[in-house]
Amino acid sequence: MSRYNAKVTEAKWQKVWSEKATFKTDSTSEKPKYYVLEMFPYPSGRIHMGHVRNYTLGDVVARFRRANGYEVLHPMGWDAFGMPAENAAMERKTHPGSWTYDNIANMRSQLQKIGFAIDWDREIATCDPEYYGKEQQIFIDFYNAGLVYRKESWVNWDPVDNTVLANEQVIDGRGWRSGALVERRKLSQWFLKITDFAEDLLDGLKTLDRWPDKVRLMQENWIGRSEGLKFDFKIDETGEKLPVYTTRPDTLFGASFCAISADHPLAAKLAENNPALGHFIEECRQMGTTEEALEKAEKKGFDTGLHVVHPLNAGWKLPIYVANFVLMEYGTGAIFACPAGDQRDLDFARKYNLPVLPIVLPDGADSATYQIENEAYTGMGTLYNSGFLDGMDVASAKAAMIDKAEAEGWGERTVNFRLRDWGVSRQRYWGTPIPFVHCDACGVVPVPVDQLPVQLPEDVTFDKPGNPLEHHATWKHTNCPKCGAKAVRETDTMDTFVDSSWYFMRFCTPDSDQPFDKDVTDSWLPVNQYIGGVEHAILHLLYARFFTRALNHVGRTSIKEPFEGLFTQGMVTHATYKDSNGKWVLPEDVRKLEDGSLVTADKLAVTEGRIEKMSKSKKNVVDPDDIIEQYGADTARWFVLSDSPPERDLQWTESGIEGAWRFAQKVYRLVTEPTVHLPPVGTPVPETLSDTATAFRKTVHKTIKGVSADIEALHFNKAVARLYEFTGGFGGKLVGDGAAEVQREALETLVLLISPMMPHLAEEMWHTLGHETLVSDTPWPVAIEEFTVDTSVTIAIQINGKVRDTIDIPKDMPKDEVEAVALRTEKVQAMLADLTVRKVIVVPGRIVNIVAN
Repeated sequence: MSRYNAKVTEAKWQKVWSEKATFKTDSTSEKPKYYVLEMFPYPSGRIHMGHVRNYTLGDVVARFRRANGYEVLHPMGWDAFGMPAENAAMERKTHPGSWTYDNIANMRSQLQKIGFAIDWDREIATCDPEYYGKEQQIFIDFYNAGLVYRKESWVNWDPVDNTVLANEQVIDGRGWRSGALVERRKLSQWFLKITDFAEDLLDGLKTLDRWPDKVRLMQENWIGRSEGLKFDFKIDETGEKLPVYTTRPDTLFGASFCAISADHPLAAKLAENNPALGHFIEECRQMGTTEEALEKAEKKGFDTGLHVVHPLNAGWKLPIYVANFVLMEYGTGAIFACPAGDQRDLDFARKYNLPVLPIVLPDGADSATYQIENEAYTGMGTLYNSGFLDGMDVASAKAAMIDKAEAEGWGERTVNFRLRDWGVSRQRYWGTPIPFVHCDACGVVPVPVDQLPVQLPEDVTFDKPGNPLEHHATWKHTNCPKCGAKAVRETDTMDTFVDSSWYFMRFCTPDSDQPFDKDVTDSWLPVNQYIGGVEHAILHLLYARFFTRALNHVGRTSIKEPFEGLFTQGMVTHATYKDSNGKWVLPEDVRKLEDGSLVTADKLAVTEGRIEKMSKSKKNVVDPDDIIEQYGADTARWFVLSDSPPERDLQWTESGIEGAWRFAQKVYRLVTEPTVHLPPVGTPVPETLSDTATAFRKTVHKTIKGVSADIEALHFNKAVARLYEFTGGFGGKLVGDGAAEVQREALETLVLLISPMMPHLAEEMWHTLGHETLVSDTPWPVAIEEFTVDTSVTIAIQINGKVRDTIDIPKDMPKDEVEAVALRTEKVQAMLADLTVRKVIVVPGRIVNIVAN
């Protein structure tokens, strides 16, 4: 029995593809364009099975579209800036660039071994000055258009790493990497005005019908459009105004106190003469600012001694607290609190013995006895204890309160967004330098375009804490491009999310002296199919959508939405293992004994734990190189496509990969050991076919139609299941007219249908079948419609409820004729010889039931 040698074959065809530039994209082609892109990887040094799955999904789409006559753009690049490289440089006493480019070379080699249909001539790395210089150019465009500004802002500051942290990087008040207590500092930061596009970003979600609903909802919630009431409280003791914004104006009758952020100007003013308040403010700045952090933290406040006058009752005074759960970044940095309707407000009120007045009565509750205990009520109901709002539902009460405020002139209906402008300043070396200089005479001045890129210096050291650019001896010293006087470069670098917010445009014209060529890029965009993890549902995807709009605003592109279709694939999971010492064990080091127990190579007992996402920390990882070495890339590709829907998690199992390998061997044998002598390439299938040839040809064309539809819908596991079923049908003997020709057609179809999933095997089999062309250049098979439609149907014949025979009849045969045919069959007549037929029930297309006694 012949055996497929994946190792030799895959290397051979990869070389052919490279020499022939098979997957090079021609932007001038007159074919319809199709852009498929997977989220580009961070060059950590090794690919993992998650990469294999992600890029295989995209590769199937790319090869399928190419075979269907499209000019396909399928590029690859590297999201190469960021803290991990800087940390590695410090640990290994090397340069971040050296570490990064070594990793890129290694990962490129690994990806190429998997045989992806990628145009490697378009490869980019965001740490290349050719790339980030163009990013600097875009940044200056945005600055000139008023979309970039610099201001003092409160930030999360890691005193060990000496850098700003995003809210998501503050965990329980500590830096995610250093573990140091995070401080709140006020620094001059660069911002992008994403809020200018908040409404448009929200409206645009309605057009993205090929995005997962959950992703659109996540973005909608993140943008957080709310309609509410903005009004000013009057501070009783000073007469000053305290602006607030609320989405629940219906709860004003339940107000118990006002709270302001520790960063509020009023708090700062009061702290000037109140050391205790100053100490409390510093304490507030030690905690995280994420929603999770605020929920978990103990609610604390400082009574300022001031009060505000309630807008509905001049005699009603509410105390003002500085509170640790109010953020300056949201709304006005000041709130009124209704403890009965908000859990944080309730926790605070209970702690400081403040009033709790219920104002929304749940359906079915008794207003005479209903009380709020330890849990706020946030649901719907009827307003009570609320003056003119009594008896209204919540929605009506909101509208009525806003109408009253506007009519009486003390407030206005206001649309607000949770979204805040994007702070892009990072105090680190390995990132895109922000292209501005600071001049004592001219202020902040952009670097002229002809002086870009502002390149990172190579001779940096990491022996001092903080940003190496800040304490570099020469790099930051320059001359003002405006007046020529001595000036200092901006030493902040950009958030790496900026790098990934436009890379898909650079792929279209990677050699352009502009960030990208507008006409060519507009002809490719939006990306037809974007594929990546759902973990990027908010930040990356939202920033990319904003960036595209901003580029449209400055005239660099005509489009607004970057990604027409989005697919979020599931994770690759594996069982976890621990030895008797409590240490994690690699799956490859686990041995199964005859009694079913598990041990390590050192005979330590092993316990199998939960199935979890593959992670190095828990050692439940499988090295793609090991799999490719043992089974071949096509086997790995087939497995990651086969076992579950691509949007769900995929459990890696040894039996699964072995099953995929057996299938590859089966396909190889079907082609190399056909059951009939095959006619030459190009021999047409005759018009007259035997019954067996006709039946099998129908199977062939039904499979073409089904697999095509499955791939089109990204139901790759269903396509795989059809192909398993199809190969199972090759076991029968084809005889009579057209048998050999149909067998060739079937084998060629099989090879073409598996080619997006198992491209190396397909090329080898195509060659074996006598073709001199590449399967990668061969059009996708087209189903002949007449062979995909069944004109007859097999139905069962029952006598008194038991199946006694079957008949093949035309699908549209009338009931009376079906009944007559059923009663004439030999088996039925024999069974009815001594019986009298009482009734015949015909269920069209399914069954004939004869009742007799």
